[in-house]
Amino acid sequence: MSNIVLAQAAEQAVNINPGLAAIGYGLGAIGPGIGVGLIFAAVINGTARQPEAQGKLQGIGFSTFVLTEVLALIGIVIYFIASA
Repeated sequence: MSNIVLAQAAEQAVNINPGLAAIGYGLGAIGPGIGVGLIFAAVINGTARQPEAQGKLQGIGFSTFVLTEVLALIGIVIYFIASA
């Protein structure tokens, strides 16, 4: 009797993995979004305090922006792997 119930449950099983992967990526994208905001807030603040350091601050800002966005790109790759 239990084999019949298990077979029926297996036929009706729904794959919720893509939905969970989408929720996970959405939550994972919050971190890089906050990070980018903090990076450019610091660049603007530093430029306002020392305008002559603008070029150096922008270079540092864009390099850390790239490192932060790599986290979001890794997250989207993992999303596609998990949802497949």
